[in-house]
Amino acid sequence: FRLKAILKISDKKIFSLKKKIAKQKPWEPIIISDNLNWSEFSRINLFLHELQGVEPIVSVARVYKDKSSAHILGYVSQASVKDLKNKKYLRDMSVPGMAVGKTGLEKRLDEQIIGEVGFQRYEVNAYGKRIKQIKVDPGKAGQSFKTTLDLEVQKYVAEILSDKAASVCVMDIYNGDIISLVSSPSYDPNAFVHGIDKGYWNDLKNNTRKPLINKAVSGLYPPGSTIKTLVALSALENKIIRPLDTVRCKGKIELFGEKFHCWKKEGHGIMNLRSGMKRSCDVYFYEVARKLGVDRLSETAKKFGLGKRVLQNFAEERSGVVPSTTWKKKYIGQNWYLGETLHSGIGQGYFQSTPIQLCLMTAQIANGGFEIKPRIIFDKSKNSLKEYLKFKNDNPGQALPTDLLVSNFELKPLFKNQENIKIVKDAMYSSSNEPGGTSYGSRLEDRQFTFAGKTGSSQVKRFTEEQREAEVKQEQLKYENRDHALFIAFAPVSDPKYAISVVVEHGGSGSKSAAPIAKRVIKKVLERHSLRQSMINSTGESI
Repeated sequence: FRLKAILKISDKKIFSLKKKIAKQKPWEPIIISDNLNWSEFSRINLFLHELQGVEPIVSVARVYKDKSSAHILGYVSQASVKDLKNKKYLRDMSVPGMAVGKTGLEKRLDEQIIGEVGFQRYEVNAYGKRIKQIKVDPGKAGQSFKTTLDLEVQKYVAEILSDKAASVCVMDIYNGDIISLVSSPSYDPNAFVHGIDKGYWNDLKNNTRKPLINKAVSGLYPPGSTIKTLVALSALENKIIRPLDTVRCKGKIELFGEKFHCWKKEGHGIMNLRSGMKRSCDVYFYEVARKLGVDRLSETAKKFGLGKRVLQNFAEERSGVVPSTTWKKKYIGQNWYLGETLHSGIGQGYFQSTPIQLCLMTAQIANGGFEIKPRIIFDKSKNSLKEYLKFKNDNPGQALPTDLLVSNFELKPLFKNQENIKIVKDAMYSSSNEPGGTSYGSRLEDRQFTFAGKTGSSQVKRFTEEQREAEVKQEQLKYENRDHALFIAFAPVSDPKYAISVVVEHGGSGSKSAAPIAKRVIKKVLERHSLRQSMINSTGESI
């Protein structure tokens, strides 16, 4: 009764507390109210001499300093019945009011961060009243972790994306360190620590731009024309085409009565691999995909990281879809049709990928076609791939030194002929740095920042013939009917270090919406490269 008056506790809360007290042992403590303000805390202490058994506790709680990394860090909140059911280590601890990780790294690293809980052991009488203290165990502090994220880049990217539903992923192409992983719009993780306000929760749930979803690892999008990098590579690897083989683009092709349109209504004319990539000619890639077949494309796509999770044990991450003839038979129960192969050749149809998968795909093309394992938790392991490739280039034919033969490094080429990787990288360069390239307008002419990229647009709603004839522009459509805009790139071209993927939901086109964002982020990341490397080399720690 006294606490109800002092803390203004509702009758509903009183009823809930009484039920809880009835279920537990008499000597077990119960939290009456959490996160008291200074006025409430002062009143409790003022009347403490009248409140037998009540104890005000000053404790610690999570404070998240900014929202730019909210999705990747996640948030904590009080343990639920589901948490206790699924996590044995929580049941063993049995600590009232403990905050546990709910999403992101908070959830993934929860057990290691919590550590071992301490306890106080008392002698009590038959009524549960404490007689004397017998033992105090201080417990054991949990582990600390550092991420590979660059906070300055995170904040910069979050600011750029503040008015968009979008995501950006930046990755080191040799060791897989994730420099930036931002999903927009975001939310305030501090709101969850002591129980979220119902109004704020409803706002988050009802927001059409889905701020609770980590779009970088959970958002599934058709890869659009970004897949053309793998279509070209797969066709070269399987000797389906040669780089100078040509296709005439007249704006569309017909197959079994169905029309397959190029994005350019009047067509591009005669295209080869380099010009087809540069201009992102759909008709060229329809023809390449038709000769290649979806199964060989599927095999290459999986090699380069599509269709599977990128981060280890990250609960929210989704694996996406890389279609094939057997996949369709298994999951849809239907045969594969040739027209679907053409759609797959430009990243439409059944293809579904996450932004982080597209970033990994780009990173592995950029490093010369070698497998990397992305990481977001920093460790001091040797960056063997970069050192291995440097040694091989500088000392052809010589045996590898023993200091490069570390146990956690396995060189795994993803190519049959590395020349094919170079051809694709050169085609990406032309797309961003030569007149007529789809991302030429977003180029960076300073050689230390020059990037090679590929634009993409993934269709949300199919264009009608009437819209096509009227040449309706994306900006004339309703927001929710516009295409998603995509862009992938690696930089700098002269000595690749980082890969980036940008996805802007309903952004219209990759060249207008996604590439300009990538341009700004790439410059920021490369400007901070020397500082980042000096910090890692001098302290062994990321920043």
